[in-house]
Amino acid sequence: MSEILILTHADFCPPGHLANVLDRAGHSFDVLRADLGELDGYDLQRPRAVAIMGGPMSVNDDLDWLKAEVAALRQFIERRVPMIGHCLGGQLLARALGAAIRHQPYTELGWQPMRRQESRSPWLAHLPEEFPIYQWHGDTFDLPPGAEHLLSSPWCENQAFSWGGFVLGLQGHPEMTEELVHGWVTGFPQYLDPSQPSQETAEAMLADLPAKVAAMNRVAEGFYSHWLKLAELA
Repeated sequence: MSEILILTHADFCPPGHLANVLDRAGHSFDVLRADLGELDGYDLQRPRAVAIMGGPMSVNDDLDWLKAEVAALRQFIERRVPMIGHCLGGQLLARALGAAIRHQPYTELGWQPMRRQESRSPWLAHLPEEFPIYQWHGDTFDLPPGAEHLLSSPWCENQAFSWGGFVLGLQGHPEMTEELVHGWVTGFPQYLDPSQPSQETAEAMLADLPAKVAAMNRVAEGFYSHWLKLAELA
């Protein structure tokens, strides 16, 4: 059993580039499917770093495993375990910290520009004032009490928050790889709606994909580096 725990919720929302970063650094990690009950019986005292990935469900769904996952996240918060949440994972962290999750009247899809809202956070030390992160969501989180607002986009005010210095909640998907972006765009055409200005077209999302993903990989690596440093695993 590893000291790094990654929680996933769907087979098409894997750790992605996070797994590449950990593999390159020689870190072992456990990947558990929370939606399949694999968190049941897990030793919550063991992890020194936790990452929570995305998924198609809503935090507001009345599902026992979602309630169990939020309860586990609250235990990690009490232990001050460094955590980073991606999309659904960011929403789950917000819920665990007492914030509401709201459904938007539109979906935000594609390469959306992030704007920094805070200039001194170590989570953002590697980033310029504006940069893109890939988005695919219809829900969004409110900021938890005591949270620091880090990023916003034109279609989603709350794109990232930090809490207590050791929690990072992200609305977007910096973990995406070329294969994942291509798979989502071509595999889920029913979610693409060109009438929504909050969405990019499929063609725009796939254009110059290697360069876009490589740039976002560098964004993600800065987040993951700080996360591992906080866990004294860097």
